[in-house]
Amino acid sequence: MDILNLFKGKSVFITGHTGFKGAWLAFWLSELGANVTGYALEAEYENSLFDALGLSNKVNHIIGDIRDLNAVQTAMNKAEPDFVFHLAAQALLRRSYDDPLLTFSTNVMGAASVLEAVRNCPSVRSLVYITSDKCYFNKEWPWGYREDDELGGPDPYSGSKACAELVFQSYYLSYFQHRAAFGCGSTRAGNVIGGGDRSIDRIVPDIIRAAENGEAITLRSPDATRPWQHVMDPLYGYMVLAAQLYNNPQAINGEGWNFGPSSDSIRTVLDITKGLTMLWDNIEIKINRPKDAPHEANLLHLSIDKARSRLGWNPRYDFDLAVQETGAWYKHAMDGDDIVNLTRAQIDRFMSHA
Repeated sequence: MDILNLFKGKSVFITGHTGFKGAWLAFWLSELGANVTGYALEAEYENSLFDALGLSNKVNHIIGDIRDLNAVQTAMNKAEPDFVFHLAAQALLRRSYDDPLLTFSTNVMGAASVLEAVRNCPSVRSLVYITSDKCYFNKEWPWGYREDDELGGPDPYSGSKACAELVFQSYYLSYFQHRAAFGCGSTRAGNVIGGGDRSIDRIVPDIIRAAENGEAITLRSPDATRPWQHVMDPLYGYMVLAAQLYNNPQAINGEGWNFGPSSDSIRTVLDITKGLTMLWDNIEIKINRPKDAPHEANLLHLSIDKARSRLGWNPRYDFDLAVQETGAWYKHAMDGDDIVNLTRAQIDRFMSHA
């Protein structure tokens, strides 16, 4: 039996369901027959994936700020979830330089509010707490970061995600490790790509905007390498982890997990730009390395040996297929195809791909 069948008829609470990853997860879980409650700010961008998928009619949609503990607690207690997925965050590195207090208050105190709400909600059996691969103190070394490597970072975003991991560890050791019939885990994914991302200062949405407007795409750091992965790969990992935490919590309770791509998907920004722009005619690629740009890591990838060996999870898509499916989603969307059927078909292809 597919492990994802566990979610059918279960109550699931997702923070950040109006964002890119959150919308994919909310849609996928609703397709599996889960009763999904989403708690998040309004979708930030026009033509958001949340709106395109009609998720306000598919899930119990609640607008709220995770920093408001009373509101989070009220929503969670009312939903009585079996599963909680925490994705809500200030997720942009360059924005973290512009507004560090927003970044820390959301990614640290907001995350603490979610953990406190889980602590006071007895229905929760499984918590998956999503942070970022940027939580590791990046030393620009050529091998993948493991779950027990040093946390930290030179920018507010990385620092906030490292802090979020420490908050999770504190709640686990203080409250969750001996809680009956309950399991929790923190997760770190790579640079996710896929249809529907409309964020600013992310390479794929920037390429799509260039394609839509007939403009050139300008790269700041063309040689920087990233662990590119299709959004469905880490989301599938989160659901596998959630199911195993539900079924056998004490075997893996309180641990951290990397859900990154295989080593062949660690490519440069220029590689992914060329892979996507070739799907459209005559998109010019320009290079502009500003001297006063804020620090961004040049080399980063994750070791996924733990998830492979202990959860039986493996990335299903390599770099080429992840880029192909991402580009195909946007091209079909630009041609006016039905977004719900398009997204559903991509999930079906993913699940049938060995």
